[in-house]
Amino acid sequence: MGIVKTLSKGQIVIPARLRKKYRIGPGTELQIMEYGGIIYLIPPGDDPVRAALGALPAKPSLAERLLRDRKKAFR
Repeated sequence: MGIVKTLSKGQIVIPARLRKKYRIGPGTELQIMEYGGIIYLIPPGDDPVRAALGALPAKPSLAERLLRDRKKAFR
């Protein structure tokens, strides 16, 4: 692929070819992950399932549901 150097604040420059290919511009948020000693930068829209999951409302936890059910039962 290529080698990039980190700048003083830990920043890197993504090669123009890759920025264009993955539509990465100023302000684009990238997901960063580390696995097995490798750092991954994941562009938006790369995983439609993950993107859809982030759009769903969060479900209450099991503990929250149990507490709610208990309160209803004792009213």
